[in-house]
Amino acid sequence: MQTQDDDIMGKAYDARLMRRLLSLVRPYRWMAVVSVILLIAAQGFSAYRPKLVQEAVDAAILAGDGLRLRNFAILFVVLLIGEFLLQYCVIYVTQLMGQRIIFDLRMKLFTHLEHLHLQFFDRNPVGRLITRVTSDIESLNDMFTSGLVYLFGDIFLLAGIIVMMFVLDVHLTLVTLAILPLIFYISVVFKSKVRVAFREVRLKIAALNSYLQENITGVTTVQIFNREKKNFEKFDALNRTLTDSHLDSVFHYAWFYPAINVASSFAIGMLIWYGSGEVRSSSITLGTLIAFIQYGMLFFRPIQDLSDKYNILQTAMASSERVFKLIDTPTEIPNPAQPITPKVMSGRIEFRNVYFAYNPQDIRSDEDYILKDISFVTQPGQSVALVGATGSGKSTIINLASRFYEAQRGDILLDQTDIRRMDQYALRRTMAVVLQDVFLFSGTILDNIRLGRHDISEAQVEEAARRVGADDFIRRLPLQYLEPVQERGSTLSVGQRQLIAMARALVFDPRILILDEATSSIDTETERLIQKAIAQLMQGRTSVIIAHRLSTIRHVDQILVLHKGRIRERGTHEELLAMGGLYYRLYQLQYKDQEFIA
Repeated sequence: MQTQDDDIMGKAYDARLMRRLLSLVRPYRWMAVVSVILLIAAQGFSAYRPKLVQEAVDAAILAGDGLRLRNFAILFVVLLIGEFLLQYCVIYVTQLMGQRIIFDLRMKLFTHLEHLHLQFFDRNPVGRLITRVTSDIESLNDMFTSGLVYLFGDIFLLAGIIVMMFVLDVHLTLVTLAILPLIFYISVVFKSKVRVAFREVRLKIAALNSYLQENITGVTTVQIFNREKKNFEKFDALNRTLTDSHLDSVFHYAWFYPAINVASSFAIGMLIWYGSGEVRSSSITLGTLIAFIQYGMLFFRPIQDLSDKYNILQTAMASSERVFKLIDTPTEIPNPAQPITPKVMSGRIEFRNVYFAYNPQDIRSDEDYILKDISFVTQPGQSVALVGATGSGKSTIINLASRFYEAQRGDILLDQTDIRRMDQYALRRTMAVVLQDVFLFSGTILDNIRLGRHDISEAQVEEAARRVGADDFIRRLPLQYLEPVQERGSTLSVGQRQLIAMARALVFDPRILILDEATSSIDTETERLIQKAIAQLMQGRTSVIIAHRLSTIRHVDQILVLHKGRIRERGTHEELLAMGGLYYRLYQLQYKDQEFIA
């Protein structure tokens, strides 16, 4: 799926974006200054070489002065060596500067992404965000290394060549520059054509990436419903349109380079024709004509590089617009200016008349909210279970309690303090969340349990794993707690991932446990271990459980039955069964073929 972000192509030059890009150079401005100075010196050497050839021809070769010719040759070699060393230093310094700027920008963007609200990630595909952090930022490197600095160098070189040509001979200079209007016209046509072609390539790449990500993510569904052939055909069509777009852009590059070559060669030809007549009439020397021919070649070289510079600049403008747009995305759930950080938390949770909608701009009445007038209190050490059909608002409640989302109306209090006034880091330190779909990172089992908290010792990790029943299967692994975990824990079973997540929750010793119960896709023995682990986790903690099997919540202190975003019933397991209401009917549906477990 394409978005407006993918359609951002940017201007070839945008002063607002350029100022912002140049601000990134500020910490490394000494590198930029040094590289510009070195490049100007190198270009100065280049601009002087034809003049040296002119002097060698006129003062040494035509005069038959061998000693002087040798001195000119030595000086010419010195100039070449000096130019080589200067160019080497320029490339090294600009690459070093570019990589440091890109490193800083990538870290800034990654840090910002980690602090964005969950709703942002609900709306933006992961593949697109990865592109921003990798490809888009990397494309800016060319601008800092091959674009800006070398643009200054090219301008200085062109100015130096024009000055040197006017010093040598005004008429030959005017002959050389006479071709510039034609070259300017060719460049303008190229710019307009390649801009459209470049835009189409970017759009086709975005469409291909989006389709590829969608198919890799949903590969199981694709294979179950035998969609491979249909998807291949669609991918083939997208791939062909991308290839055609690339060929279209290649076509414009293919005619631009030869056109500039022909124009510059024509200028050199005119220079030779007119200059030879001037030499015969003794208006200029042979050395001057040779120098002008070399200056002509030097003069048209940066003009031929115009297409590359234009491509780099346009890519940088488009990429920077997307990157800065992401950096400028507000967190929406910011920390308060003067946050409250309680030293000791008891774990009391209170929802007071809470209303919530994922898209508040669409709200017309109270019935449009996802959660409506949610109120309940869980005392320290008590447990509450959330029960209801899919979409009733269970997961939304735990997301609000963790302040991943912000309620539009009402208050959520932790130990009598509104969580909007609390430091988010301190708030989440009091909680441990065990979700149904456990996420494990690449690394070891030890790393996944303590999650970078090096103040948690290996002994504490092992004790937590033993208490939740994870230690047994971990000990059977070849490297035990140092066993590598592949992406998302794909080498471990669902039950093993659940036990690791529970060991992680226990070792962090939270005051509040939030548990999305997952026992529907595991065997009976693993379910028994998980239920035992849950009992260990809940001891002495305030617990909020999203229940899928009603038989597992018989002993919680309070059950909240949600229906269409409202709490319809509340009470203990026995009280709700006795009421014969919604909970009773849910229980009947789950255990209609079994005896009631009361």
